[in-house]
Amino acid sequence: MVPKYDPRAMALPSLVGGVFILGFAAIFVKWAAAPGPVTALYRMLIGSAVITPFALIKRRRAGKALPGRGVLLAVVGGSLFGCDMAIWMTAVGISGATMPTLMANTAPLWVGLGALLIFREKQTAGFWAGLLLAILGVGVVFSRGLGGVERPVHGTALGLVAALFYASFYIATQEGRKHLDTLSYLWISTLGAAGALLVINLILREPLVGYDSRTYLSFIALGIVVQFLGWLFINYAQGYIRASVVAPTLLGQPVLTALLAIPLLGETLSPRHIAGGLIVLAGIYIVVWSRGRAWKARGGGT
Repeated sequence: MVPKYDPRAMALPSLVGGVFILGFAAIFVKWAAAPGPVTALYRMLIGSAVITPFALIKRRRAGKALPGRGVLLAVVGGSLFGCDMAIWMTAVGISGATMPTLMANTAPLWVGLGALLIFREKQTAGFWAGLLLAILGVGVVFSRGLGGVERPVHGTALGLVAALFYASFYIATQEGRKHLDTLSYLWISTLGAAGALLVINLILREPLVGYDSRTYLSFIALGIVVQFLGWLFINYAQGYIRASVVAPTLLGQPVLTALLAIPLLGETLSPRHIAGGLIVLAGIYIVVWSRGRAWKARGGGT
């Protein structure tokens, strides 16, 4: 007798696989050797091309129009995500993969502050302790240059700016997902990001064609492997694993990126950078953990 397939059995491997794939994102960006906004545009265009057939099939089966408010929020969220990608990828081009990726992953801190300012959501003592700890870690990181890169401070600072847009994307998504299912929101927001990035590239007059084969292969890897497969794996895991487990696990992305950047990009980290990075990650973990407990206490589940 053939045992019945349990979809939950693949949840943890999917989560680990998704984080592993996301860890390569900055590596592909660096290998692309193209302006950040251009690389981001190709990632979203290729990702959109892969997602669209599945989204259209789902819409045909649903047989009803998507709610206007959900579509608007998805477009806004996608535009914010597009700006995040353009800035983060520019930062990676300037200062290497490691520190911009770490700074971009401070988004949970700014999501908490945004929830406080916009939704009047009270934050716990754990949130403020984690925020202060992360800020301390950022200070340690900024206090010293990064080996193997020319302008470490510039890219690290841009990584922080990218985190603000990433946090804004999260806040828009929090509202948008109340009106749209996961695939529909991902589809429309990815299209919105592509549209915003096209406008950004036209304003900046960035060349959209004429790159070498390695760059185009990197674009394809970002669009199919990272944007589609990586987030598909993570979204699958989110359906079966508690958010209190998924969110801290995603913090493995900047760690993996740092480890990959050493042999693949020739980047080096000083003991001060390692210490500062660990302090930042610890602060983010405390923020995620405290917000998860608060959400559970309000009846929001885990």
